[in-house]
Amino acid sequence: MSKKGILIIGAGGVSRVATVKCAMNIDTFETITLASRTLSKCEVIKEEILRNQKVSINTACVDADDVPALVALIKEVNPKLVLNLALPYQDLTIMDACTQCNVDYVDTANYEHPDVAKFEYKEQWAKHEQFKEANVKALLGSGFDPGVTGVYCAYAAQNLFDEIHTIDIMDCNAGDHGYAFATNFNPEINLREVSSKGRYWEEGKWIETEPLAIRIEHDYPEIGVKPSYLLYHEELESLCKNIKGLKRIRFFMTFGDSYIQHMKCLENVGMLGIKEVEHKGQKIIPMEFLATLLPDPASLGPLTVGKTNIGCIIEGIKNGIKKKVYIYNICDHEECYKETGGQAVSYTTGVPAMIGAKLIYKGIWDGKGVFNIEEFDAKPFMDEMMVQGLPYTILDLPVD
Repeated sequence: MSKKGILIIGAGGVSRVATVKCAMNIDTFETITLASRTLSKCEVIKEEILRNQKVSINTACVDADDVPALVALIKEVNPKLVLNLALPYQDLTIMDACTQCNVDYVDTANYEHPDVAKFEYKEQWAKHEQFKEANVKALLGSGFDPGVTGVYCAYAAQNLFDEIHTIDIMDCNAGDHGYAFATNFNPEINLREVSSKGRYWEEGKWIETEPLAIRIEHDYPEIGVKPSYLLYHEELESLCKNIKGLKRIRFFMTFGDSYIQHMKCLENVGMLGIKEVEHKGQKIIPMEFLATLLPDPASLGPLTVGKTNIGCIIEGIKNGIKKKVYIYNICDHEECYKETGGQAVSYTTGVPAMIGAKLIYKGIWDGKGVFNIEEFDAKPFMDEMMVQGLPYTILDLPVD
């Protein structure tokens, strides 16, 4: 029996957006199955899609940490592709299940070990031969950053420059949800990312900085000047390998003073810890306990107003002349919520997840093994962005 349809694993805010967009593209995906550890979350999304998109999807319950359970579900559903929108902790188990079932795989974020706050592709890249032997492909990092930012860089390398020398990835969320402190995606992942030491790549080596030690002021179109802080982000690891001639790549993200003050206070009292501590005779992990106290990111959709602006400032050479461009997308939180029931942070990850899955599903992006998003022809993805709700702008900037 030939494989058909898409299996989506995970039922958080990003999955809600991606599943809605897959339903809007049902002519491509044919059938949709949404699975999560918590079946009730899948059922809520299923009902919303049936009501709003008039598309019926299937649901299932699965523990994404359990490879045999994943294999059993994949064999039952028999999909053409698995879209992993579970936690990054579960990337490896889902990848292993896919190769056992000879099914293509797509995710949005690289693997993280639950006990180590470290972001790297090493363990996923190590599965390249495993996917080749299974005669299937894995597309890593098909979100926005990583994801669209890699597509922007690939498009620039393939169409706008002869040589790229520097890349600055700029991520601004100017949304306001009304809470004194909340995270726009999984609290554990968000806070581990922001509180870790910064790193950037220059002249063939990694340079490490203290957390949030490097701050610049950047003027984001339609938003204005915002303080932006240097972080380490996983796409730097793949882009410094795949963009030839690159001399430096950095990543910056905006944070309000209130967010930083709250985060530093929580860090100072140990609430960002990822090791077990004993509390009244019970073992707890502070970060996990904190996550239960914070608002569920999926609940922020109807509350959030304002815009996001995420893009890449790319500088290099074209026809022997210095050139500099800014490629970016602007999303409005309220418009994203009206369309999909998710705020713009979920939208800007969920829509690219669907686009990457669509290009793999249709065979437009093909190959055997494990690939990062910038290793493919960028234009089909860029074309899809213009019609799927993520239009981009390319500005020529003055060269220093």
